[in-house]
Amino acid sequence: MLKGFVVGLVVANGFEWVAHKYLLHGTHRAGKARFSPVPKSMKSHWEHHRYVRKQGFHDQGYVEGLSNWRTRNEIVSLAVVAATAGLIFYPISKGMVAAAVYSAGNYYYIHRRSHLDPIWAKKTIPWHYDHHMNSNQDANWCVTKPWFDYLLGTRVISSVELQEQNPLGIPLPQVISAWLNRQAERYVPVKWVEKRLACPVTQE
Repeated sequence: MLKGFVVGLVVANGFEWVAHKYLLHGTHRAGKARFSPVPKSMKSHWEHHRYVRKQGFHDQGYVEGLSNWRTRNEIVSLAVVAATAGLIFYPISKGMVAAAVYSAGNYYYIHRRSHLDPIWAKKTIPWHYDHHMNSNQDANWCVTKPWFDYLLGTRVISSVELQEQNPLGIPLPQVISAWLNRQAERYVPVKWVEKRLACPVTQE
């Protein structure tokens, strides 16, 4: 079960990357608005981006709770994803089912807390802070851990302050973090850009 749980965590992080990039942000279309197969979720997400950009990463929607339609949409979406993944993984591995349920709950907890406590977010999940406040918001797709952003070359860091301790995004002894950083620099180097907070948020 433990092996399945670990595999499930990796799968969940990969889905996080794909869903954020293609479902929540949508794909570019020449001369048209972005496309997403779940347009309501894309609309909710872009409103979240606009609000967060104006409020220094804070999102009042999480204070309002279920009375806020964006919060309701996020919770329902996560529940649907967890239930669907559970049904798919059940014949394969109970550990993967557990990972799917855990990952959905963990995603909501981390995402909500980060937008209620920007200082905590900058320290704990700087890759997500960069996603919203960086000059390039079509990058840094992972929320809970930056694994697939490293693997797929989409981790874009705006400042040394917002560079995580290591590519796993997990507190580790310095000697291990240093080794991981060397390997990442060699095989999956991150990109660096100048942070410009005044950059507008658009869907086009």
